[in-house]
Amino acid sequence: MDASGAPVRRRVVLKLSGEALGGSHGIGIDRSTMVMVCDEIADVVSAGTELAVVIGGGNFFRGLNEARADFDRTTADHIGMLATVMNALALRQGLLAAGVQTELQSAIPMSPIAEEYVRDRAMQYLANGHVVIFAAGTGNPLFTTDTAASLRAIEVNAHLMLKATKVSGVFDADPTKNADARQYATVSFDEVLEKRLAVMDATAIALCREHELPVRVFSMSRRGSLKRAIDGENIGTLVISEATS
Repeated sequence: MDASGAPVRRRVVLKLSGEALGGSHGIGIDRSTMVMVCDEIADVVSAGTELAVVIGGGNFFRGLNEARADFDRTTADHIGMLATVMNALALRQGLLAAGVQTELQSAIPMSPIAEEYVRDRAMQYLANGHVVIFAAGTGNPLFTTDTAASLRAIEVNAHLMLKATKVSGVFDADPTKNADARQYATVSFDEVLEKRLAVMDATAIALCREHELPVRVFSMSRRGSLKRAIDGENIGTLVISEATS
């Protein structure tokens, strides 16, 4: 509650990977997965959360991987940014179908497909209960959508950043390769950087550390996980300034 007795609305930025929309194969857009994600978002918005989404494009194109092959890195990143716009358009359509007021802003101007990113306008949309989808990353090559999510979360004064992944949290080893990998309940930004834990890229982590923006890494595979993460339940891994694992 605030001083007037009104409930305090939490502002959250959700980083959603492109692969998360691709279902079990992680390619393209799986309709049932999209419906599930939109229902989860609708639930938390109806409960009063101000939610923005930064979405990746890896289900269509992964710029960094292609750059390691035969693509120029800048060109590859630009293609990857456009892939995020495709996902953002699909997610907006899904959310509108679920009855959620949704706005799409792109870091790369492309009217009439999407509005250009304007911070003050985005913050007004959030305050009015609209979901805002941020597409096209930062609008610049050489930066990941994780960095874009961290940047947008800081810019709109979010209380929390959520990163939805395929695994249940942050581990001390790759859980898909090591059955003995241990999941952290909490971990510090410094430890993430020192141990090179697979959370986000170093630029994104450094931004969150500098601005003391907590990050919760979790899986959205179970119904209700997004609401539980926003409500502060102990799911996934919480990345903060100081932590005891």
